[in-house]
Amino acid sequence: MIPVEDYVAFLERDYLHGYVDAGGAALKFVVPPEDASAAVFMERFAAAASSAGFVVANVAAAEARVHLLEQVFFEVARQVDWDALARVATRAALATAGYPAPDERVALDALASHYGLEPRELKRDVDRQLQQQVHRDYAMVQEFRTAMLRLCQAQLRSGQVVDAEHAAVLDWLRGDLRQISVLKSALIFRRIGRHNARHLLFSLAHWLAVNDRAGLALVLDIRRLGFARRPSPEERHGHYYTKAALLDAYEVFRQLVDNTDEMANCMVVVVGSPAFLSDTPRGLDAYQALKLRIFDEVRDVKRDNPYSSLVRLGTA
Repeated sequence: MIPVEDYVAFLERDYLHGYVDAGGAALKFVVPPEDASAAVFMERFAAAASSAGFVVANVAAAEARVHLLEQVFFEVARQVDWDALARVATRAALATAGYPAPDERVALDALASHYGLEPRELKRDVDRQLQQQVHRDYAMVQEFRTAMLRLCQAQLRSGQVVDAEHAAVLDWLRGDLRQISVLKSALIFRRIGRHNARHLLFSLAHWLAVNDRAGLALVLDIRRLGFARRPSPEERHGHYYTKAALLDAYEVFRQLVDNTDEMANCMVVVVGSPAFLSDTPRGLDAYQALKLRIFDEVRDVKRDNPYSSLVRLGTA
């Protein structure tokens, strides 16, 4: 077993710095011996990732339905400052167009006054640059590019994107939008669901990387999956998983493992309980497609391999 402090230092040295922040991707399954060690690991990993420039998102199976990838994306989206990212992208577009913002404000009228230009002429130049830098960045899927373009245009306060449309785009990203029809004016026509959530998650990691962040560090706490029976009503809190939902969750993880080559600037750490390895009905043995991808059938009994997909931690 690898000590918690040693493994966090290893991830920081060999993954966060020089690999994931340079465009790589990794997915690790981590099994601490008890809840206290799990809490220490997640706290220290989050601190290390944040200091390395990553946006850190924590998703717990008790709070979000992790067997539905769109729900994972919505929970991540609620932890992202979308307007701050859009402001960085808009400032970059202004600078490339030859009109760097003199301060944090990027409102079109103020910039036009600063440069002594007609607002419509400035808007045309900036829109052309935003189309080039955002809407034609094909490392992101079309719906995500369109949403980010609208958020950037909203920063300009030119009337091109009204406040209601800006709020609707944010609600769409966070899964809170009631009617998709309100986004027709933004040219977004589909909700986020199982069919596109994975690609939107990968697009988010890229969007972070091109806007002064190192990427996305996602911590998935799946210890709740080990609960085979729900406690009494007065003791319940959060979500509990049937066997079918459990297998769906493992299938989500299996897809992430298989799609690691499609990810960039993204590190996913899945934190499980000891039952993840030992509980036959609800642990890794329940879904062979995932087990065959991450389980180390042959390993040194005296030395742990920190590069392995599945890592057992010692007591913190």
